[in-house]
Amino acid sequence: MNPGNDTGVRVQQFTIIGFDHLSHQKLLGCLILMSYSLTLLGSGTNICLILTERRLHRPMYILICNLALVDIVFTTCASTTMISVLLAEMKTISYYSCFSRMYAFHVGDITTCLALSLMAVDRLVAISLPLRYHSILTNSRIFMLIALTWLIAICVMIPLGLIIVNLPYCQPTIRYVYCDYPAMVRAACADPEPSFRTPTIIGVWVLCGQLPFVFLTYVKIAYTVLKLPNKESQRQMIETCTSHVIAVACYFVPKVVSMLLTRIGVKLNLTERNSVVIVSSTVPSLLNPIVYCLRTKEIRMQLLKILSNLMARKESPSVRTKKQYFT
Repeated sequence: MNPGNDTGVRVQQFTIIGFDHLSHQKLLGCLILMSYSLTLLGSGTNICLILTERRLHRPMYILICNLALVDIVFTTCASTTMISVLLAEMKTISYYSCFSRMYAFHVGDITTCLALSLMAVDRLVAISLPLRYHSILTNSRIFMLIALTWLIAICVMIPLGLIIVNLPYCQPTIRYVYCDYPAMVRAACADPEPSFRTPTIIGVWVLCGQLPFVFLTYVKIAYTVLKLPNKESQRQMIETCTSHVIAVACYFVPKVVSMLLTRIGVKLNLTERNSVVIVSSTVPSLLNPIVYCLRTKEIRMQLLKILSNLMARKESPSVRTKKQYFT
């Protein structure tokens, strides 16, 4: 990876200085560590519950499992860097590590968007065409669609990776809080505007393509639900979609707010920009497993079943002996 410009230098590592102006770095680091730990616990729990229970080997739960996996990849790339800087005070990161984390971070970001679109299609088919649901969305087709979303994200990131590889670097400092595409572009000693043309197109595709698509699926779902004569059926359909609506809102709201602020001419300072990227990279991945675990009946019941079995196994031998004696 040799920068193709004589004014640049061969960068071996970057120094992340985005947190240097903060006075409570340890507190922020502890909050991010707690959020990351809960994300791993929640997403890992959902994945294990779905993989170990055959009744959950259905399209809806396969998509939830995929979203949990994407959440782990997405938040790991950002959170581990921030935790290292804030708590371990390891502010330097190698060029190759920064590049790979940047690439994986945006692959996870794009895949999250596509995963939410797939889940919207799943809910649309389940509610609008319930009798044909199992023939339209089979497990094999869902696995193929999931693989396709990952492939699309990886391919979309190839031109962005090539742009980063060919940027010259004069001073190896990153003014932001982790390695993402804007941070690496602005660390280069070159005009950043040309490097943002391609990601702008991708961003337009995400916000102006996927978000309206998800919105239209829910317009159709709402129309179908309102036609149901049974109020109880309407309630069940709404509850089924609520988890996905929350996940969509958590993912798209920070992006839409950031885009709108930029479009109306609001310039975010470094602290405000870093606050937005921290929230957008940690909160959605933290809330998704909690929402799906608490609001999806089958996952919740499977979790309660496992917890009750664990409690029964931890019962002391003396208590078991007393029970056997009195029986």
